[in-house]
Amino acid sequence: MSQPVPSAPVGLRDVLVGVAVENEGGTASSAVGYGLTLAKAAGAHLTLQSASWRLAGDDRWISRFDDGSVAEIDRRLDALARAVAERAAVDARLAGVVCTTETPSLPYPAVIRRLAQQARLHDLTVLDAEIWTCDLDREAIESTLFESGRPVIAVPPGQAAFAGRRIIVAWDGSAQAARAANDALPFLRAAEAVEIVSVGDAAEIRDAVPGAEFAPHLARHGVNVVVNDLPVSGSVGDTLRSQTGLFRADMVVMGAYRHSRARQFFFGGVTRSLLRSCPVPLFLSR
Repeated sequence: MSQPVPSAPVGLRDVLVGVAVENEGGTASSAVGYGLTLAKAAGAHLTLQSASWRLAGDDRWISRFDDGSVAEIDRRLDALARAVAERAAVDARLAGVVCTTETPSLPYPAVIRRLAQQARLHDLTVLDAEIWTCDLDREAIESTLFESGRPVIAVPPGQAAFAGRRIIVAWDGSAQAARAANDALPFLRAAEAVEIVSVGDAAEIRDAVPGAEFAPHLARHGVNVVVNDLPVSGSVGDTLRSQTGLFRADMVVMGAYRHSRARQFFFGGVTRSLLRSCPVPLFLSR
């Protein structure tokens, strides 16, 4: 196995990538390429779970009307999932990355449950985040965060290669934000520049634990950090997206789902806003 390159995240030993094949016309996964290049940079073991969402036996109403076509769809989806795993294994071998693959064919709930169980056994999990997050993608991200106790990197389309030179830490003073920054320390130490960004009016920033008080903690860990307090422009999500471009960030680190998933579903929230549309990968912890 190759040694980690300078400025690579040090301390990562294993990375899990999860993809799920739901239909035959799905878009290519960015998470696979991102996870592979991250594992290569860190000198980490790569595990790929390429699952197919099995329809047969998933719902009684489906089996009641199945004339054999559902089983045929399942076979084709399973073949696609196996093809994804085989390509990733070849790419990993060519890149000098030790890679393990598994290709479970499972009903919808079991796909998500298996992913969360696997995530507990790895330092972090890399998943796709579509621009308009579909149910399976969103459920995979949420369940992995809530049930694994491990961080997740959600990768938007078109971000199939790891980069981590410039990183934004979204800071609101919460326990989730502190957890995310601590989990992301391997990336923050390796980055050339890190910006702690707090979004809100002066009173909101003052009433929370200020980013300026958190910055010395990161600096003691060898992080090259600055602090930037920003007023809300449109929404918190809009402001963070704009600052990501201005800072030329490669990654945003943030605490996920400060409020419950039910509240986020009905009223929206920063996490879901950024998952729906973020120009760079999101490092999420809860």
